[in-house]
Amino acid sequence: MDWFTETLRHYPEIAIFLSLGIGYWVGGKSFKGFALGSVTATLLAAVLIGQLGIIVSPQVKSVFFLMFLFAVGYGVGPQFVRGIAKDGIPQAIFAAIECVLCLASAWVAAKIAGYDIGSAAGLYAGSQTISASMGLATDAINRLNLPPDQVKTMLDAMPTAYAVTYIFGTIGSAILLAQVGPWLLRIDLVAVCKEYEATYGGSTGEGQQWHQFELRAFGVPSDSPVAGQTVGQAEALEPSGYRLFVERIRRNGKIEEAKLDFILEPGDIVAVGGQRNQLIGALGSRGTEVDDPELLAVASEVSGVDVFVSNKDVDGKTLAELASLPAARGVYVRAIRRGPTETPIPVLANTTLQRGDTITLVGRTQDINFAAAALGNIDRPSNIADVAFIGFAITIGALIGAIVFKVAGIPLTLSTAGGALVAGIIAGWIRAIHPTFGRIPEPTVWFMNSVGLNVFIAVIGLTAGPGFVAGLRHLGISLFLWGIFATSVPLILSMFIAKYLFRFHPAILLGACAGARTTTAALGMICDAAGSQVPGLGYTVTYAVGNTLLTIWGMFLVMLLK
Repeated sequence: MDWFTETLRHYPEIAIFLSLGIGYWVGGKSFKGFALGSVTATLLAAVLIGQLGIIVSPQVKSVFFLMFLFAVGYGVGPQFVRGIAKDGIPQAIFAAIECVLCLASAWVAAKIAGYDIGSAAGLYAGSQTISASMGLATDAINRLNLPPDQVKTMLDAMPTAYAVTYIFGTIGSAILLAQVGPWLLRIDLVAVCKEYEATYGGSTGEGQQWHQFELRAFGVPSDSPVAGQTVGQAEALEPSGYRLFVERIRRNGKIEEAKLDFILEPGDIVAVGGQRNQLIGALGSRGTEVDDPELLAVASEVSGVDVFVSNKDVDGKTLAELASLPAARGVYVRAIRRGPTETPIPVLANTTLQRGDTITLVGRTQDINFAAAALGNIDRPSNIADVAFIGFAITIGALIGAIVFKVAGIPLTLSTAGGALVAGIIAGWIRAIHPTFGRIPEPTVWFMNSVGLNVFIAVIGLTAGPGFVAGLRHLGISLFLWGIFATSVPLILSMFIAKYLFRFHPAILLGACAGARTTTAALGMICDAAGSQVPGLGYTVTYAVGNTLLTIWGMFLVMLLK
């Protein structure tokens, strides 16, 4: 045991990896639906290991924290810019108000309870489940020009307060939004989501379901209304909401690709593509279905392809509007994902596409290629990241953030961490507009985001370990109770503000509250309770704004309490 302890002290990097291993393993376990999560579990593991007296260079956490913040900014960039600049402005303003309430509640709790700056910063980070704010708070505390022993006391108190308040911050926010919220606001979540789907182009029964793309062959009888019509005219005969396309035609034993000006004749056998239920409903009574494997061999070309939306001409347009474009012929939308959390967006007729969305298209390869060119770029799987782009962007952002301005003798600065966050936002927005460079694959973004934060947390825990137990004993149960206050008050107030001041649709209201608080767990519970993905429509813009402001508030809270 002595050998093990001395080895960890001599090689602190081993202690970091041990903390990560334990944290991710324990954090991934759940009991009756509750899990600590990797961040809290890593912090607790590091605190325990830190009892051995591990000393880690502070530069380690700085490097990984810059990487983490850049990844956060990169992920939220498109939605953040859109929320500030376009039709997401009401949601962006609402998110900013909720974030101010979060800051105010933590400040009030800290002032009344008499906590020092470090404990207040930890209480804020844990109760709002915004671990990243501790990095900016650490930078701000180090800039207070206080005696080193006082700074150390504050920094050691921060993870203690965070760990104590984080559990209710996670569970409590999910329960408040998904279970208490609908009761407080008198909302029937299932009903309002179904009403939203029906209003915006979905069916009340299966608004979110994608019906598999199929090709089926039908003979054209002499009395068919499509006999003598061109392919384009035949496709236009279908009622509104039906998207059926003639893909291939067999005439006199010869197979030909269908063109819009091709005239259909009695005796032709046509391969018609579309959604299964629509094919049966529209064509089942008009002709005899034919078993023609060779004609239907085109089915082997059907695939699902992710397309990264970057074309400004389709930005803000609904699926119904896009469906009428020539490029949409023969393709169907299987799924839409938006934002850094890849929030599923309902596929409804009036769902709008935004630059930065990833849309999954289904259809023949040639049709998908045509549609992808109109929407943006095919998002082909790749494990290669543009590391040069990452390195230069973080460097520029950190250099700008390091600049200190003095206003009335008070030094103001973004700090290198804040600069990296802003650089990430700009880089993510540029990537959404020009997806030809700056690619960071999703697994890489996850690594930078998750591992970057957890290494930072591990170093904090290892450093603060010796003082953790004493700090917890000193702060006691009151810290947990004040954490409940700081978590609950902003959420309850913001729900009523969203309903009565901003008048958000009840189906997306709770999703907007969850986004502004950046609580993905709450969104999951809300969608489960609703039986729908519609609440996710309110999550993306508010998440982008909330994730940015709540992180920055860590620095602001220190300034307010100094």
